[in-house]
Amino acid sequence: MARIKPLQKLRKLSLNIDKRTFFILFYLYFWLVIDLRLIYHGGGMPLNFPVFYRGWAFFGGTVLYPGGLVEYVSAFLAQFFCIRLVGPLIVTIQAWLIWLCCSSILKASSERRLKWVCFVPPIVLLGSYTRYSYPFGVAMAFLVALGFVRLYMFLTSKKRPTDILVFLCLLMILYVIGGGGYLLFAGVCGIYELLFKRRLILGLVFLLASPVVVHIEGVVFFDFGVIHAFDNFMSRSYEDDKDVLVVVYLLYSLLPATLVGLWIGELLLKGKGSGRLGQFLLSCGGKAGGKLSPLLGIVAGVVVAYFCHSAGIKAQIAVNYYSCNRMWHEVLETSARYPHSKLMNHAVNRALYHTGRLTKDMFVYGQSSGALMLSGETESPSAWWRLFDTYIDLGHMNLAESMLVLSIDAYGERPLFLKRLALINMVKGDTGAARVYLGALSRTLFDSDWARSYLEKIESDPNLSTDEQVQHLRSIMPEIDRDFESLSDSIFLDLLDKNKGNRIAFEYLAAYYLLTNRLDKFAGIMGRLNDFNYIRIPRVYEEAILLYRFTGKKVELGGRAISWESQERFRNFCNVYLRQYGGNKREAFDKLASDYGDSYLFYALYRRSGLKK
Repeated sequence: MARIKPLQKLRKLSLNIDKRTFFILFYLYFWLVIDLRLIYHGGGMPLNFPVFYRGWAFFGGTVLYPGGLVEYVSAFLAQFFCIRLVGPLIVTIQAWLIWLCCSSILKASSERRLKWVCFVPPIVLLGSYTRYSYPFGVAMAFLVALGFVRLYMFLTSKKRPTDILVFLCLLMILYVIGGGGYLLFAGVCGIYELLFKRRLILGLVFLLASPVVVHIEGVVFFDFGVIHAFDNFMSRSYEDDKDVLVVVYLLYSLLPATLVGLWIGELLLKGKGSGRLGQFLLSCGGKAGGKLSPLLGIVAGVVVAYFCHSAGIKAQIAVNYYSCNRMWHEVLETSARYPHSKLMNHAVNRALYHTGRLTKDMFVYGQSSGALMLSGETESPSAWWRLFDTYIDLGHMNLAESMLVLSIDAYGERPLFLKRLALINMVKGDTGAARVYLGALSRTLFDSDWARSYLEKIESDPNLSTDEQVQHLRSIMPEIDRDFESLSDSIFLDLLDKNKGNRIAFEYLAAYYLLTNRLDKFAGIMGRLNDFNYIRIPRVYEEAILLYRFTGKKVELGGRAISWESQERFRNFCNVYLRQYGGNKREAFDKLASDYGDSYLFYALYRRSGLKK
């Protein structure tokens, strides 16, 4: 018995820890660490987040196929992920109900409930959410299937001859409302009858009758093909998300494996648990294991959260979320921790422009030649998601619309996409198309007020002559369409030809020339400085001009002069690089990175930036 003392100590430690402690910590982790608003937003990561519209048309189109009702309810509840306190509460309640159903099923099957097993599904879901997948729909189907298993056990507790009718009725109902959940229901009920109720014939009938029932329902009533009737295991949108697939296989195999394991364990322990191993197993499956299970669940949850959590994935989505909501300070703060991601660099440049810092602090942050407009990424759905807002800012409505159409094909009809498409069509004067998108938005849960306000504006003023945003975008929208497949300076020059006061087009054009080290082109647009109200030549531009002049060429500055500070900084840079290190780039790197890592001078030499210590 001495070998069991550590287990007894753990029991004392866990006296004040129960399932409520586990689920309180579960909620707090989702509230304080995992931001479910990011899953709702998407940002190019979760591919399978559902759309939801109010009204009978969407309801009827969703529920009239196997699993539709569960998907409808899941989609409705998932919309509340956008509310910081409510989303974690919904996920926690779902996890608690799964725990409750698992506990009840195991209790009905065996005295040794192995309560710690009931914490596995919530922990599996936790691991998936930490990687910013969307397992909520899968978990809802799993929960409904568990509920039907428990209902079957309750209705058949007295072993009536009509139990097979109860099973068949529940199976048919579950196939309609829960889709692929029928597989778990049939498997668990069959194992329950075979191994624990000792009704061998009934258990075999359950396992054999399930395919027949599914075939009849799927082929005859829903007019599916034979293969489609049986492969309706989960939504097609989950097939591209490997994290969700892992969740599906773990959840759906847990209870059948546990029940079979319990049955085997009971066979092995018929000798009253003699021996130390037997005593230990009995303790884990009895009261000792029950007392320890919340503590074990908490420890396992901490381990899973630690190893599955990806700060990089969260930061990528968060930066896009902040960018789409024009939270520029948050964009810059978050991206500072991941300076060498092209997607991050793209968001940073947009944030720097909107905070008036692009011409001053551009090289304080990591830069690369393809980050400005994500050149070379036109086949990436993540790039599409980020480019449409940049194109709207610039005034390229058609390019933005192309990005949005591609994004909808990849991610579905997100409210964000519909809002942008409505805006683009209002800018282009196509109020008919705008009404279609606004009508769809008016049936969403949280964007309906915005949509209705614009529908009223269009009704009273079809030209939207008083809407400042629409009028501004119309004033900068070019007449020429360009292909987004390859980036060139023409997309910016077209904008400046339409409106020479398009400041973002000018600063992005200058940034494009700097990032590609085309100083001759950069020098050629310095005459446009007079089109803007710069008090002085921006610091980054001064550094580029000084470097260009160093080659013996001249730049027309329209009467402006380079500041003394920039001239002194340039001289010091040259002294360090040329005199102190004799032009040796490798040896000079550390010193130049330390003192000039935030300058264009350093970027022009090393094609790297944001390295000043």
